[in-house]
Amino acid sequence: MSPPRRTLAAPARVEGLGLFTGSPCAVTFEPADAGAGLALATAGWNNPCPATIAHLSAAPVHPVFTQIPARCPSVGPHDTPPIATVEHALAALAGLGITDATLTVEGPEIPIDDGSALAFVDAIAAAGLRDLNGTIEPITPTQAITVERDGARITIEPADTVSYEYRLAFDDPANVPVSAQSAAWSGGPEDFAASIAPARTFSLAREAAQMQAMGLFTAFTPADLLVIDDAGNPIDNAWRFDTEPARHKLLDLVGDLALAGAPIRAKITAERSGHALNHEAARRLAQLL
Repeated sequence: MSPPRRTLAAPARVEGLGLFTGSPCAVTFEPADAGAGLALATAGWNNPCPATIAHLSAAPVHPVFTQIPARCPSVGPHDTPPIATVEHALAALAGLGITDATLTVEGPEIPIDDGSALAFVDAIAAAGLRDLNGTIEPITPTQAITVERDGARITIEPADTVSYEYRLAFDDPANVPVSAQSAAWSGGPEDFAASIAPARTFSLAREAAQMQAMGLFTAFTPADLLVIDDAGNPIDNAWRFDTEPARHKLLDLVGDLALAGAPIRAKITAERSGHALNHEAARRLAQLL
């Protein structure tokens, strides 16, 4: 059975700072008509841009990303400054079953808040949801799809329902004090809101120090965003879940695969994947539309 098309009942707004630029930013989730899909809009663009893998941008949101690989997905029309850090907002929409909405963004990024999708989910829930006319045909693979790189893998298998599993493990556990762990989600909005949306992005203390030395994350402290010390404990903070790192990686996966352009009906298993491999999987899924 195809899922209903769904949008917001009213606009929902979240304000804050951009993770990579430190700039004041805001996003307004606005209702859209059936068939509009998910799109981004901002000043300087002539029209909203579909939030799809075809519009993934390589333009750096911060000058440091001309020297090292970018650490956030950006979306925008060709040859225009894109909107960065879109994955958590898209995950919130996909996790709540919203198929049609426009994200109007002020600033170069979507606000990071605490590094989770909880602020977006809460704002959308307060605005309410409404069903639109018609249904949307999900992306439904008829044979297994596998993408892999450098020991990471995503497998997408035919199934009658959607399910996600993320398996987190690091190559050098002696130097990365985060235990091997996994997280799963079976497509329910309530479970997403309670179990996946609150999971925050994380970094190791030495990584955070290196990034700040390069001019990143300077507007934040470990009390704002999750930073893990050499013993595996949050600094000036606390875990929300024992498996919060794996849950956040699953959150990123949901947001990145939303760029495929439609809901997904498949069994999705990811092992050690990051944004780049997630995007390759989204490209493969988009080919099935």
